[in-house]
Parts: sequence; structure tokens; C-alpha cells
Amino acid sequence: MPIHLVVDSTGVKILGDGEWHAHKHKTANKRRRWRKLHLGVDEHGFIVAWDLTGARVDDGLVGVSMLEEFDVAIERFTADGAYDTRPIYSAVARAGTPDVTVVVPPSRRAALDPGAISPWDQRNDAIERIVEVGRRQWRKESGAHRQARAENAMFRYKRIIGDGLRARSFEAQKREVMVAVRVLNRMTLLGRPIPVAIRT
Repeated sequence: MPIHLVVDSTGVKILGDGEWHAHKHKTANKRRRWRKLHLGVDEHGFIVAWDLTGARVDDGLVGVSMLEEFDVAIERFTADGAYDTRPIYSAVARAGTPDVTVVVPPSRRAALDPGAISPWDQRNDAIERIVEVGRRQWRKESGAHRQARAENAMFRYKRIIGDGLRARSFEAQKREVMVAVRVLNRMTLLGRPIPVAIRT
């Protein structure tokens, strides 16, 4: 069954010296290290894709690699402006249904592409509509606010799991994230109401 995929990323700390200790000894820039956690969330709040990368890795590149691993068709793709790239649209076209909808805010200097084909032509529509009604109204009309689903997943991750990685090696950190994602999905499943038909 096709899904609505929302993607986003956030920074997670590699735990080491505490914030106060790092500040006191002027080691903040030297010792504080980060990874970037990328999550793909479906319309029900389940994390259906994830990746852990270095802090400086481009979100768009990771988004493409996540889309290439999907074995379920995507009917709607929502992301923030960091994913406003042609490779993302191409990856969505390959992973999506024939009428896939892409909702990604174009950059403020984005220009129309007269030769655009689907779904890249949806970017042209977004640019034109933003010129007509403004970015805020476009966000309301397009449903770009659904990006909040991914932000909510990030919030749950940091509140329940924490905002830091405890493992030392990169491979162990990836396993740590995998376990955390499974725990969060299990909690989401347990927290969902189960509708039951009542016959009178």
C-alpha cells in the first residue's frame, strides 16, 4: 500500500565531556562531536527509514539513498528546503506512484524550469504559487505543515532515547540508533487506539 513519507534530520551528540566541563576547560570546539540522524516517517508516525551520518553530510544526498532502498511505493513526499534538489525529485519519481505528490519548499532564489517533467514540474507550480500568494499561504495550501510529523519523531527520539549517542564506534552507534528506532515504533504501536465495532 502506498505511503506518505516525511523526512527530516537532526543532530545528536556523541557523549563525552559534559557541557559545563567542556566550557570550563575551553574544549567545546575540540571535543564536542556530532552525528546527524535522518528519519523517514509515515502518515501514522512510524519510522520507516533512518540513517546516521557525519554532521556535515548533505541532507539531499542521504534522502536519495533512503528513497533508493524503499520497496513500498510513495504517494506523497514531504520535506523541508534542504531536500530541494533535482536528484531528490528523480529518486521520488523512481520510488513513487505515477501520480506522486512532492511537497518541498523551493529555495527563495529558485527559478522556473521550462523543460521540467513530472514530478520536477511540481516545483514550477510551487514557485508560481508562492509568487502569487506568498510562502506562508503556499505552505497551508500544499500541506507542507505535515513536515511536523518528522519533527515530532525527532522530538520523541530525543525525549525518550536522549539527544546523545553512547556507543564509541560509528558502526556501534548505527546499531544503537536501529534499536532506538525499533523501540519507538513499538511504543507507537502500543499507544495507538484499536477501533472495535460495537453492534447493538
